[in-house]
Amino acid sequence: MSSEVAARRDAKKLVRSSSGLRMVPEHRAFGSPFGLEEPQWVPDKECPRCMQCDTKFDFLTRKHHCRRCGRCFCDKCCSQKVPLRRMCFVDPVRQCAECALVSHKEAEFYDKQLKVLLSGATFLVTFGNSEKSETMVCRLSNNQRYLLLDGDSHYEIEIAHISTVQVLTEGFPPGEKDIHTYASLLGSQPGSEGGNARATGMSLQYTTPGADGVTQLKLTAGEDANASRRQSTAWLAAMHKAVKLLYESRDQ
Repeated sequence: MSSEVAARRDAKKLVRSSSGLRMVPEHRAFGSPFGLEEPQWVPDKECPRCMQCDTKFDFLTRKHHCRRCGRCFCDKCCSQKVPLRRMCFVDPVRQCAECALVSHKEAEFYDKQLKVLLSGATFLVTFGNSEKSETMVCRLSNNQRYLLLDGDSHYEIEIAHISTVQVLTEGFPPGEKDIHTYASLLGSQPGSEGGNARATGMSLQYTTPGADGVTQLKLTAGEDANASRRQSTAWLAAMHKAVKLLYESRDQ
């Protein structure tokens, strides 16, 4: 990828909406797949009462719109100002109690897991049914749209085109499967985690524009128990969280 194309992908601009200032991609096509669109606000004339406590709005009791769901609330039910990174707001914005709780939970992904994904980790990478593996560094692109794999070869996989993710684990009781499905973007829910299970890799299925069918990619962490292995395990856990957010984005 040329530096000019990379710069174009990562370019951002500051825009103002009725909800506040947002730092958004300069080109809409390069927006993060984890992002959410601003909701349409419930029209004032359609909400004479708070949609949480049913308090009637009047001259003293003003109505406020939650920036995440767009519904109307009184100040008591919509008083929290919480960061909303998935909508690219520069400053914390007013949210109802329910939405604020969700945004607080998502903040951990942006403050911790996203940094791990951007830093990358080393894996043995296998494509399809090939018996050959290549040592590659896998990381998330700066605009969060692509999974970048660099070794002797270079690959870019668009995150939005990943259809299924399985985390490979070891440490299950005898008789249980070694492949544990954590999340499927096609609709199945994350499975329950084994108490002593340890992530050893990840299997992805994704589509490629213009190609038929799906491609399978397998990432396997090294066997050594050094810092590199710990970094790979942390990257797998962060990717699991990213997949859950992506699933939620598609479901909204």
